[in-house]
Amino acid sequence: MDRFLEGISARAFRFAELGLRHREDALDVVQEAMIRMMGYRERPAAEWTPLFWSILRSRIVDLQRRSLFRMRWLVSPSAKDAEDDAIDWIDQAADDAPDPSRTHDNRETYQSVATALRTLPARQREAFTLRVLEDCDVATTARIMGCSEGSVKTHLSRARNTLQQQLEDFR
Repeated sequence: MDRFLEGISARAFRFAELGLRHREDALDVVQEAMIRMMGYRERPAAEWTPLFWSILRSRIVDLQRRSLFRMRWLVSPSAKDAEDDAIDWIDQAADDAPDPSRTHDNRETYQSVATALRTLPARQREAFTLRVLEDCDVATTARIMGCSEGSVKTHLSRARNTLQQQLEDFR
């Protein structure tokens, strides 16, 4: 279980950060999901991946709902501050590439992809991340997202079309 959680932690953080747009909240949500996952260590290892993503997604949705509820009573921060917070961790991302120009290109490309992903509706972003980046099959993605396989395919198709239009410069 420890190796599984260690191997999935970075991807889970990126998934949570894109969904929540706040680094500290993403760290908290991933940690909560990992702690909750420890209760399922007796399950077969083949079930861990979809189970973990389901737990993480539920935690993200819960935090988003709590935030929306709080925002009704509080003054919301400016959109610029929220966007700056969301992009800060991308600028600080470690890159092992030895070539400075490659490092810059990789960072720029990743930032463009991350920015494009943030513009997608939540369901499309989830479908794209789980199917393309996490390589989950349609049935597993549907189970994680709590929807039908047809919905997953629709969300993924729309996400790909939108991303293709937004990232045309990087082809």
